[in-house]
Amino acid sequence: MNRQQAIAIAIAAANLILVLLFPPYDYLSFERANVPTFGGFHWFFGVHPNQAVNGDFLTLEVIVVLINTGIAWLLLRGRLTPPGLFGNRYQKAVLTLVAVNLLVILLFPPFENYLAITKAALPTFEGFYFLFGDNAQRQIVTTILYIEVALVLVNGGLLWLFFKDRGREKLSAAQIKALAGKLRDSR
Repeated sequence: MNRQQAIAIAIAAANLILVLLFPPYDYLSFERANVPTFGGFHWFFGVHPNQAVNGDFLTLEVIVVLINTGIAWLLLRGRLTPPGLFGNRYQKAVLTLVAVNLLVILLFPPFENYLAITKAALPTFEGFYFLFGDNAQRQIVTTILYIEVALVLVNGGLLWLFFKDRGREKLSAAQIKALAGKLRDSR
């Protein structure tokens, strides 16, 4: 581990501590039939009447921090590793875009108005709103948020594989002869 990777790990640890000390809370109102609406981020050890931790959103926050830490680890590796071990410049650009997309997805999650909340598998949503804005009348639609994160990760992985260098293997004459012999015997 080089110095830059150690700094990335330290930043990730600090982020995880902040995420766990200030988790997202949902407000449970008796006037709204205990339908949870996004209540913001509060000190974990404080007293929060009529509020519950939004476990789904907290899980997504932790996953995004860990994925971005892994991406930073790959991007900040030193020159001691062989070139192309984890990717060329296009693959590094894909990793960077995936990290930025994950951050934007968490900063602007899908919300729905508490009056429109249903238990459908794919609920409707009102729109994407800034996470730290006034969302007292809205609930985060975690189902859609999970789908967004999964699609970004899958598409990022496919693009990373698409940009993989396809160099020719350097085989010796003896290895080529042995390979040809195996292919001939397998018929």
